[in-house]
Amino acid sequence: MKHRLAVGLMVAALALPGAAAGARQQDTRALLKQIEVLRARLNALEKKVRERSPSPGKPATGAAKAAGGERGKKPAAQGAVSGAVTGTPYARRRTGTRTGKPAAAAKAASKAPGKSAGQARPIKIGGALWLNYARKSYVQADRRKGGNLGFDLFRLDVNGSLDNILISAQYRWYSYMNVVHHAWLGYKFSKQWQGQVGITQVPFGLLPYASHNYWFGVPYYMGLEDDYDTGLKFVGRQGPWKLDLAFFKNAEWGNPAKLDRYSFDVVTQGSQANEETNQLNARVAYTFGAPKGDRAVLGLSGEWGQLYNATTHGMGEHWAAAAHVNGYYGPWNLQLEAVRYRYNPHNPAGVSDGSVLMGAFGTSHLVASRGNLWIANVARSFPVSWGPVRKLTCYNDFSLLDKATSGWPDSKINTTGCLIHAGPVYTYVDLIKGKNMPLLGGAGDAMAQASGGGGWNTRFNINMEYYF
Repeated sequence: MKHRLAVGLMVAALALPGAAAGARQQDTRALLKQIEVLRARLNALEKKVRERSPSPGKPATGAAKAAGGERGKKPAAQGAVSGAVTGTPYARRRTGTRTGKPAAAAKAASKAPGKSAGQARPIKIGGALWLNYARKSYVQADRRKGGNLGFDLFRLDVNGSLDNILISAQYRWYSYMNVVHHAWLGYKFSKQWQGQVGITQVPFGLLPYASHNYWFGVPYYMGLEDDYDTGLKFVGRQGPWKLDLAFFKNAEWGNPAKLDRYSFDVVTQGSQANEETNQLNARVAYTFGAPKGDRAVLGLSGEWGQLYNATTHGMGEHWAAAAHVNGYYGPWNLQLEAVRYRYNPHNPAGVSDGSVLMGAFGTSHLVASRGNLWIANVARSFPVSWGPVRKLTCYNDFSLLDKATSGWPDSKINTTGCLIHAGPVYTYVDLIKGKNMPLLGGAGDAMAQASGGGGWNTRFNINMEYYF
């Protein structure tokens, strides 16, 4: 194209009327100079076009990272309890971008609003394979054998965009269940705003996680951390402000009796007949400081929804409110969060309103209907050069549920550990201690009245995760 234009300009110059033949030599030099300027501009334009157009069969530069990149964080399967805690599955966990975590679908989603309108990204397929070692002090066989090593999960991620249409999905295969982690379609309205419809993360509290470790903290087992429901969400960014608004018609499956799910929701089982519906969420956060330097992200979150009871056909309600701060100071990360919540179910006579049943990972447990949550986490990253290992992120995460009912003991988790970064392999080494927690040796009512009582239980956990 540039050669044809240059030749055309030269022919046009030669075709000038004969009267111009005697023009001064400096006019000819000026014309040739203009031609060279045009050629330079064409060269620059063609270079930009080549940079924006991916080669056939090759993804464009900056393709989104695999969605749901689990930060090896939490246990791959949250063994929950049905009535009493029986065989807790390994552990479950997350996806996402966070200090010390592999990037994932959450990262791809969060970056989408920042892309220029109309700029296409290819669809990227990725995934992960996890192995888990655990030694549980509350399981006699583990104490005798020195723990167990086994398959945790295999997963596939799909992320990307076509023009302004976005997609993010993740499917997981555990040894005991197969589940959708998230699956949504989105639309990028502008550089600041995008919408998502499908199974998407509930915008509440510290995001993407309210912990650094593999096992999460108390909020996760109450549906107040890394929760995914089905509905519509809008995400907006303007300078230091970030706003999330969402409406969720129901939990991810739309089937409250299905316990095979990734995130914890109110479920039905036996005399417990409540389910979540028509939930509204709003979250606002403001970043003080440089976006990629020392900064503190302060936020407020609110949640309100209905509880439908299939026995009484009555509508109850639930709500939660939180204040949170996520601070980044050099290699340090500090997370603080305070939550107040309440469930007001419309139960039939004989069924207590003091607790609700929550389930995931094929199991269920009772949770106090009213209470306060407190979260305090600290982490520090260390650059190292140990063969393939390039960084360590060490942390201590603490969370506590203070139940409003008099005489019901607190539920607590404290996790001390490190995440080892070695190329595509991430390894969590955690010492997890829990008190009145159903997945850490507690009974099925440990997060409610905790009738069985009990002290601290310990799980030593290593999760090895390969991402591709």
